[in-house]
Amino acid sequence: MQEEKVLFKATVCIPIKDGQVLLGMKTRKIGMGCWNGYGGGVDEGETIAECAIRELEEEVGLKAKFDDLEKVAIVDFHNEKSDGSMFVSRVHFFLVKDWIGEPTETEDGAMVTPTFFDLTDLPYDKMMPADREFFPLILNGKKVLVESHYTPYQKELKREVKIQEVEELPEE
Repeated sequence: MQEEKVLFKATVCIPIKDGQVLLGMKTRKIGMGCWNGYGGGVDEGETIAECAIRELEEEVGLKAKFDDLEKVAIVDFHNEKSDGSMFVSRVHFFLVKDWIGEPTETEDGAMVTPTFFDLTDLPYDKMMPADREFFPLILNGKKVLVESHYTPYQKELKREVKIQEVEELPEE
């Protein structure tokens, strides 16, 4: 039986304004070498929304308020590790439609090259495979629950991504 490590609370923020989507290039961990939104794990005692706001500022220097966040997806990523164990992340995705500040690379270097892409011309070929499946939906106003299963190193999907459109997403 495969052992699963679960990190239930993580976030990704996708800044979007005037038909442009801000993504950064990940330099380490899951998604390394891929364009992605900005986020990370929830600290103890922190809400998911608080984490989203903190991570957005830490990773790209943008300050947002709670009212600026729109939760658009909850994604369960089942990541197989090279030793056969599983790491499961439940990631809450937010669109961020307003913020203060200009995108900038931060000192830790986890996310580099903040770049605005036209909403109709995202670099899907350089994004995580599951993201290619649900990003078009969330960027077009849909709310979704997603389940994805990755092979080791998260470069390929083990099976088809399951996507369920919903009217409303739970807070936690």
